Amino acid sequence: MTKSPMLRVAGLAVAYGGIRAIKGIDFEIYGGETVTLIGANGAGKTTTLRAITGLVPPVAGSIHLNGRDITGATSFSLVRQGLAMVPEGRGVFPQLTVSENVAMGAYIRDDKAEIARDVERVFSLFPRLRERAQQSAGTLSGGEQQMLAIGRALMSRPKLLLLDEPSMGLAPVIVQKVFAVIESIARDGVTILLVEQNANLALRTSDRAYVLESGLITIAGKSADLLSDPKVRAAYLGE
Repeated sequence: MTKSPMLRVAGLAVAYGGIRAIKGIDFEIYGGETVTLIGANGAGKTTTLRAITGLVPPVAGSIHLNGRDITGATSFSLVRQGLAMVPEGRGVFPQLTVSENVAMGAYIRDDKAEIARDVERVFSLFPRLRERAQQSAGTLSGGEQQMLAIGRALMSRPKLLLLDEPSMGLAPVIVQKVFAVIESIARDGVTILLVEQNANLALRTSDRAYVLESGLITIAGKSADLLSDPKVRAAYLGE
């Protein structure tokens, strides 16, 4: 029996002011996979994530999560269905403390003992956050804010985690730490959709990949195969 995908996107199109940013794309993600979307700036990667999470309405196509049609569903309802996103730019609450930001990730839950366990898990994944627990999030470095945004998303216990440009603006040593945690999260069984401009890192972290160009998927395959594809190497790996 063929396994059904956790996420199926079919014929998805998104327009801004009559201009189609996404022009009818199809892709799927199976449980336990890490899948990456790579492409140049303006290719439509973030728009795709925003459509999946209900932040922008599609003009065509459908999105199914675990067999359920979620096209046009509210972001709030999607969190309850096991979907969480770490947005580009992190989106932490700057006036709240680190601890308060982490707690915000569990707003749909009321299992206090399990929430406390998950807070401890976040702090063990990111020891720097434990050290900064009572600092306001706005005082953190960019790397610490990225760690906080990922930790907050994990507090909803997502089955599918969407990551939008987690390496953006970070020093290389911090990028390595963030991606080590992403790999750890994947090993824990969380399915991941990764949007990342650092194509080399994204392909080395993921199982499969899709290349998005001007709102269309132009290449798809195993990440290891794309790493050795001459077209991908020339366009995205600086060769």
